[in-house]
Amino acid sequence: MTGQAQLLPGTLDLLILKAVSLGPLHGYGVLLRIEQISRGALLVEQGALYPALYRLVRQGLLKASWGTSDNNRRAKFYQLTAAGLKRLRQEADGWNRLVSAIACALGAQPEQI
Repeated sequence: MTGQAQLLPGTLDLLILKAVSLGPLHGYGVLLRIEQISRGALLVEQGALYPALYRLVRQGLLKASWGTSDNNRRAKFYQLTAAGLKRLRQEADGWNRLVSAIACALGAQPEQI
């Protein structure tokens, strides 16, 4: 995919939950995973990511624990909780319904006379 897309309001939490659902990640790893799974179309600013991670931990959707990163530095790693998996499924279902509805609307053809 070429070019980058703007994140829509409400999508950052969903993207973080999806990224972490693929395996435990530290903060910078979450940024990289979102870029990877969106094929480079979505880039998340660190200034938006870390408050969102903190909020998701506070809500009980992610669990945080200290570990060592690939470059041998201390880092906080995030894992999805059962509540986080439930929220991910709910949010993904909602977005998939919306995408389908918009695709139908955009595919509508003018009436033929």
